[in-house]
Amino acid sequence: MSNPSRVLRAPYGFWALLLVLLLTGCGERIHKQQSYVFGTLVEITIYGEEEDKARRVTDQVLRDFDEMHQTLHAWQPGSLERLNGLIALATPQAPIRIALPPGLISTLTDAARLSEQGEHLFNPAIGNLVRLWGFHSDTFEPRLPDPKEIARLVKANPRMSDFKITGVMLEAGNPAMRLDLGGYAKGYALDLAAAYLKSQGVNNALINIGGNIMALGKKGSQAWKVGIQHPRRAGALAMLELHDGEAIGTSGDYQRFFEVNGKRYCHLIDPRSGWPADQTQAVTVIAHGPHAGTLSDVSSKPLFIAGPGDWRRMAKKMGIGEVLFIAADGGVSATRAMNGRLIWEKPAPAVKVVEAP
Repeated sequence: MSNPSRVLRAPYGFWALLLVLLLTGCGERIHKQQSYVFGTLVEITIYGEEEDKARRVTDQVLRDFDEMHQTLHAWQPGSLERLNGLIALATPQAPIRIALPPGLISTLTDAARLSEQGEHLFNPAIGNLVRLWGFHSDTFEPRLPDPKEIARLVKANPRMSDFKITGVMLEAGNPAMRLDLGGYAKGYALDLAAAYLKSQGVNNALINIGGNIMALGKKGSQAWKVGIQHPRRAGALAMLELHDGEAIGTSGDYQRFFEVNGKRYCHLIDPRSGWPADQTQAVTVIAHGPHAGTLSDVSSKPLFIAGPGDWRRMAKKMGIGEVLFIAADGGVSATRAMNGRLIWEKPAPAVKVVEAP
């Protein structure tokens, strides 16, 4: 008889992988709105704009997020779910051809490129494995899947390279492929929101989607300050300043997970084995450049799955130089560039500082 199992999730205030700490001084014009999208808490903070303008642009960002959520949701009705239903009817001998909604074309193409770059450790095609483990649900149960079914899906080897897009048409022939863009959508949303805010003349803002955060400009004379969540207790592990155009993302085993017989099973599935990755507690990365939001969201996944022995090589492949890595045993490593930016909360951990990969 197995021991009692537990489904564990972070409580509402602890849900975000990163906690944004904003200190508002007297006389500062700060507009802040919150919503619940992408299955997590979303917060938009705008500095230095008139209230009417700040509310108008924030309302539009949240509407855009909600529309994207409906389009890209992995298991509720929407464009992606309809696409997955059609792919399931395909066979290698009779591949299916599907006309894609315009919004999905660039998204799937870019996700496929990043999957290839990350040696398929970031693999949005393994939605059937994620569903098998019970994570395609808001109320998942603590249970272990049938190992034979896991092995069957791993052998089917679904990858983003299993489809081809020509114009607006997608062709796919592997029915084991089920697309799940949960490791991509939040970062992509950050990039779109940042571009929209800039187009409206908003140059100082902080966009936080469940701990995936992008900074625009400053908060007055100060840089935006964010905290990195401690993976094993409430509160921050460290603080840092996030500068204009930078995005920070974390993958952790503490956001969506369950326990069976005292062992933790998180939602981050290793496509090579079909089982949840279990060598890492958390990985935090900082990304720069025109698609920093997307890169910050995606790149933390292959580093997390690669584990203590291979995360530095994977960081190099993903073009990430600022990394905080916490192994399953609690050991903390950081690249020199990242360590130089961190202000540790007490008690500060012993940190192994490594050179950028």
